[in-house]
Amino acid sequence: MTNINKDTTMEDMTIGGNIYTAGNSKDFKTGDWRSIKPIYIKEKCTQCGLCFPVCPENSIPVNKDLKREDFDYDFCKGCGVCAKVCPFKAIEMTDGGN
Repeated sequence: MTNINKDTTMEDMTIGGNIYTAGNSKDFKTGDWRSIKPIYIKEKCTQCGLCFPVCPENSIPVNKDLKREDFDYDFCKGCGVCAKVCPFKAIEMTDGGN
């Protein structure tokens, strides 16, 4: 049962969910809770570049030659956006997460 104090004003409530610095998500590895995992199929990839800009977590690294590499699973949440935009089926979503 939740304890609710109806007399507490909005100004007196604890502040939560504040982002104090830009880019602080790099400090928190959030990929551990995913339930669906993307698998990169290098042989099918044509390096078209459609997948990495749509990744909301920046989990698809691109090397200095502008070639995509395998996923950074420390941050991937398994949303599947990358697989949906890949016209070559080079990304498959699998059950199981980690």
